[in-house]
Amino acid sequence: MEIKRGFASDNNSGVHPAILEAMSRVNAGHEIAYGDDKYTEAVSEKLKAIFGKETGVYFVFIGTAANVLGLSALTQSYNAVICPESAHINIDECGAPEKFTGCKFLSVATPDGKLTVDLIKQHMHGFGFEHHSQPKVISITQSTELGTLYSIHEIKTIADYAHEHDMYLHMDGARISNAAVALNEGFYEMTGGAGVDVLSFGGTKNGMMYGEAVIFFNKDLCSDFKYRRKQGMQLASKMRYISAQFDAFLENDLWKHNARHANAMAQNLYTAVKDIPGVKITRPVEANAVFAIIPKEVIPKLQEAFFFYVWDEDTSEVRWMCSFDTTEEDIEEFSALLRKLL
Repeated sequence: MEIKRGFASDNNSGVHPAILEAMSRVNAGHEIAYGDDKYTEAVSEKLKAIFGKETGVYFVFIGTAANVLGLSALTQSYNAVICPESAHINIDECGAPEKFTGCKFLSVATPDGKLTVDLIKQHMHGFGFEHHSQPKVISITQSTELGTLYSIHEIKTIADYAHEHDMYLHMDGARISNAAVALNEGFYEMTGGAGVDVLSFGGTKNGMMYGEAVIFFNKDLCSDFKYRRKQGMQLASKMRYISAQFDAFLENDLWKHNARHANAMAQNLYTAVKDIPGVKITRPVEANAVFAIIPKEVIPKLQEAFFFYVWDEDTSEVRWMCSFDTTEEDIEEFSALLRKLL
């Protein structure tokens, strides 16, 4: 059977042509290495215009590095990080956050991937007690690993609670573009404007080849970050190829166009499959992810044509991700095959 464009991950998609063109444009002549080139300086200023003039902007290769290095800047090895049980930093980064920060990660079971103050409180004890890891960071993901969204009010409530306890709020923004489109809000309004201290600003899942940015909303927190980035093996020598991608990503709101399309395709997919007998949608479709329970015996046959991941083996819950290049034809063929198999 022909392998079609799948629904496994927005990481599986290609690179937007405008991103490739931007990388090609900077591929002429020589530029100073390690981020001292004119392209990196220019796009850093663009990001500061969005997130605030006093922010610190640092480019890295991948999202795991953005998360790990951002968290390392906020913590000592005796600290703890509170996060949802489903968080990428908790289950999908091979222990890298614990290994490289030395911190204990305190996970919280959530029904929807979202932390609340009431849920966080279970770990808010042992302060000043030397036998207990000291909670220092609360980490949230926007949009969450379950495809749900925090409102600005919800983010601000968590941020205020963190700051009241001399803690920081970190945001994993691997899919922040999808969240911004879904909420019809600006990047700053739901990050620094809502009290986030450090943001992992993602581009790879929304049409870039590679590249993320670590955004610090308080420059005091990144006074030594350039050393952390180098030790973390994330200082790109030819950084202009990351910077060029972000420049195209921000130009003419390409990020918004890509994310809006991915979100719309998820809604279309939801509409196409929700009434198929044997399909049970399990999560609200708020960004570009659709979660569903389907009969276990159908999954391998469906995966042969459209690859996707099983989210929960025990319940037969699957995750279908839409991307900037998902098409209506993809959804029509996928839903038709699913209906046929069921």
